[in-house]
Amino acid sequence: MSLPPYPPPTHVAGAAGPAAAAYAADVVILALDRAEETIEAIASARAQRGVSRHVWIADQGSRPENLALLAQAVEGAADATLVRLDRNWGVAGGRNRATALGRGRVVFALDNDAEFATTTTLAEAVRALEAAPDLAAIGCRILVHATGADDLSSWGYPAPLLPRAGESFDACTFVGAGHAIRRQDFEAVGGYDDRLFFCWEEFDFALRAINRGRRIRYRGDITVRHKVSGEHRFAWSGTRWFHFVRNRIYIGLKYGDAALALLPRFLAYQVKGARNGVLAQGLRAGPAALRLARRYRAEQGGLDILTPAARDYLRRNDAAHRGSLGARLRAEVLAALPKAQAAQEAPRDSGSPT
Repeated sequence: MSLPPYPPPTHVAGAAGPAAAAYAADVVILALDRAEETIEAIASARAQRGVSRHVWIADQGSRPENLALLAQAVEGAADATLVRLDRNWGVAGGRNRATALGRGRVVFALDNDAEFATTTTLAEAVRALEAAPDLAAIGCRILVHATGADDLSSWGYPAPLLPRAGESFDACTFVGAGHAIRRQDFEAVGGYDDRLFFCWEEFDFALRAINRGRRIRYRGDITVRHKVSGEHRFAWSGTRWFHFVRNRIYIGLKYGDAALALLPRFLAYQVKGARNGVLAQGLRAGPAALRLARRYRAEQGGLDILTPAARDYLRRNDAAHRGSLGARLRAEVLAALPKAQAAQEAPRDSGSPT
């Protein structure tokens, strides 16, 4: 499987493409306004040393004045390219289209409000993947930019593993703020699921990779510094809660869970949504997830049923750390809580599919 032949985006500034026919890594940064932070992320990526790389910035609809600032930041650069996509494809679709532009062996996705912790972080990530041929992806340790403390809103793993934040362990997902994927695996599973738009796209990708016998690993020694504070990580306005609930239920259906088996999780989400004034979003998410799953089945000719080996991997590396089903559901329901309410509560996009 390979990525679809996406229509070429509009070239805005920087190099027309990578200078080398073969190189180690592509750094992918999605842009949508927030020009100052995005420019700092670009500078961090271009400052990476000890590894051949190309930086791709994919704009998804910034205002003209902000797009002009981004263009100025890479004007004349031989190692960076700014393109403008035809519309906002979200995190999943945007990363797919930006990744398809490159040919590096590794794809490192960096949030536009994040920076590499050191000038050798990218090289460390590339070496980590190349040293373990069965790894599809690695998740970096995400630190609060201002303090260097762990960004608890970006801890996408079982809460009992938080004391091991500086260590390494096999995992069932990774955090989008900073992660590296082997391109061969990215293409083998077809990239991210565009239908997700945003929320849970990394978890879904990880499940497909694990289902092919690949591993995901958290690397606490490879770090990214993140500028979004925990208390602002989750916004209850807009449609974020809708996507959070819809996508998690859709993923469960997509991998063969029965709708009735997902009902307790769905009801727990409704309680959480009602407490935060977004009950309507959560209720709409259920039928939307069913529609997505039906569409996926029709388009793919079936569902992505997890193999026994994949389920065993998930049990060992996720469920074993989470405790009872009730405890896991509580962690799921609290996954979107702002850090200010409870530092110990589970982060976004975490949870077991079993």
